[in-house]
Amino acid sequence: MSSILSFRLSVVVCLNLLAAGFALPAVATDDVPDTRQLPPQAYNGYLEQLTVPLWEGPVPDARGEGFHDQPALTIYPPGQQPNGTAVIIAPGGAYQVLSDNIEGRQVANWFNTRGVVAFVLKYRLGPDYPMPVPLEDAQRAVRWVRAHAREFQIDPDRVGMVGFSAGGHLAALAGTRFDQGDASAEDPVSRQRSQPDFLVLGYPALVMFSDPTSRIDYCRLMGLDQCDQTWRDRYRPERQVTEKTPPTFIYQTTNDELVPPQGSIDFYTALAHAHVPVEMHLFGNGPHGSGLGMGDAALDGWTTLLDHWLRARGLYQPAKTS
Repeated sequence: MSSILSFRLSVVVCLNLLAAGFALPAVATDDVPDTRQLPPQAYNGYLEQLTVPLWEGPVPDARGEGFHDQPALTIYPPGQQPNGTAVIIAPGGAYQVLSDNIEGRQVANWFNTRGVVAFVLKYRLGPDYPMPVPLEDAQRAVRWVRAHAREFQIDPDRVGMVGFSAGGHLAALAGTRFDQGDASAEDPVSRQRSQPDFLVLGYPALVMFSDPTSRIDYCRLMGLDQCDQTWRDRYRPERQVTEKTPPTFIYQTTNDELVPPQGSIDFYTALAHAHVPVEMHLFGNGPHGSGLGMGDAALDGWTTLLDHWLRARGLYQPAKTS
């Protein structure tokens, strides 16, 4: 069995254990300090990757100074001249772990071959960081990329967000709950708007807040005692859709064993009713956590469909400004 397949299976097993009610070991505990640290800038010269923190100073709402308390972006520049488009990628993992290989690095490399600058988001998660903290990290990531657009030859109006599973839910939230920034802020990042310009959602876990009986109900996974309907509705993207929600591409499978497609269908319907450009591809068969397709003869085709969608929206054409 290949190492990639082994990794994918381990991630799916972890997600199924979480959904079945089993607790995974915490990322860091009070008894066992997390000694990993994220320096202000971590650069891997061999792989040409730079990891930067979302906040240069104290991180808002941080519970500590360990690795899991520090949201960050890992930057993947394309091997050719950037075309002006950027994507922020939110890996999945049921808001408990991050599948940052098949739903992060591999996706970034796919976009790189098309001239797109990719940023893989490490957002805070787990019971220590319930909503709205992950959303705040996603919003900050969009602002950060816009604030640094010139450095990476990015058009600030061509910043999209890509998400898978729980990361797909987070991306959908970022696309429906946003603001225009604080023009009077001293921090230049805070002045930027937090709205993505387009969304790409892979098997998004959009039922995490809508169905308390779901295997992946957010409140049960996080061990939250009080989750009234008003609080749940705040984090249901289909309830937040307006005509200002960005154009969206959705990929899902009918027999996804972990995330039912009804959440994607509801989001698609809300977008269509709001006259937001939306395209959804619902494949018949395929497991959860398939990433770019994992070599499946049918599922590999979803990236070709995404390719056509991005190209039709002019996102591969060189930007007029950078």
